[in-house]
Amino acid sequence: MMSLSKGLLVALAGNPNTGKSTVFNALTGLRQHTGNWPGKTVTLARGEFAWRGLRFTLVDLPGTYSLFPNSPDEEVTRDFICFERPAATVVVTDATRLERNLNLVLQVLELTPSVIVCLNLMDEARRLALEVDTGLLAHELAVPVVPCAARRGEGLEELKEAILDVATGRAVPKPRRITYGAEVETAVAHLMPFLAPLIGRFNPRWLALRLLENDVALLARLGYPAAQEVSPERRPSLEPGRVGAWLN
Repeated sequence: MMSLSKGLLVALAGNPNTGKSTVFNALTGLRQHTGNWPGKTVTLARGEFAWRGLRFTLVDLPGTYSLFPNSPDEEVTRDFICFERPAATVVVTDATRLERNLNLVLQVLELTPSVIVCLNLMDEARRLALEVDTGLLAHELAVPVVPCAARRGEGLEELKEAILDVATGRAVPKPRRITYGAEVETAVAHLMPFLAPLIGRFNPRWLALRLLENDVALLARLGYPAAQEVSPERRPSLEPGRVGAWLN
């Protein structure tokens, strides 16, 4: 089991091959430890860094393409952000493959607003003559976007400053809400009153969406083990009127 220090907790997420570990190593140097997530064989790296008199604990989560878990790595990444509630989550993206990486960014933004997008590999983007309008991207996502080339040390101070701002509440990102079709939005609106008093600290809209995806493993993790035993035909899906009885 990992032992987290008392520094402000920061999660580092991202697709594989975005340079996430390079960012982690550049920020933490030799101040690193590893340990397994409780109940899993998945190893997480933990490191510390200090910035402007504050100490931060950075946890390098497994590389993942999605927060809809199909593997232990994906489940650990989702559960860490959901249950450990980091003060900030940095999503590392590849500036040369941004469209592919934004899927995970949007999923993390549904779970928590305390997000910084690290636009890594900007040196590769320059080499390929690719231009990224980071200001426009930050405006569209409504969260900080920091261009970096971690292996060259570019943008690391700006990234630390963005982490400081979000983790301490000096900046409060308000990401744009992703809207779905009318049928889904109607179902979410019906589900949220059932969920809000039951889950307290969690985002009821995000959980409603997961419930519509039949993510019963997450419900069991939240303390509803009977959900695992519910047959598929009884799961609520797009029938929110049945959810109250199902949860209770």
